[in-house]
Amino acid sequence: MPRRTKQPVLTKIEMGRRLRALRGERGMTQVDLAQAMGIHQTNLSQMERGVRGVGTRQILKLCRALKVSPDKILGASANEPSVPRNTRLQRRVRQVEQLPSQHQEAVVKMLDAFLDTHAQEDARR
Repeated sequence: MPRRTKQPVLTKIEMGRRLRALRGERGMTQVDLAQAMGIHQTNLSQMERGVRGVGTRQILKLCRALKVSPDKILGASANEPSVPRNTRLQRRVRQVEQLPSQHQEAVVKMLDAFLDTHAQEDARR
């Protein structure tokens, strides 16, 4: 019986596009993500361009660094275009996450007050 060749779930190119989109959604540079993964930026660049495959260890590192589940990287929706995100806002959120918890709580309270005011203004219109 002839040996069947394995069909990848995602091609290297598809995986690279997926990684680039997820990184972009989080407002991260290649350097940011590579550092979070503990790899060199050129390796990440090769993954994103589809030159280098992504192994199990890299997927786990990506999940931790991007704060997503493996399904977000490998899921059936991998070919769907990503929704554009406000990368500037996402960078600010990452900065807030680095603050001590009491400062994070103060930022959340300010945001809640702002959003409540905005909701009240919308309700009046």
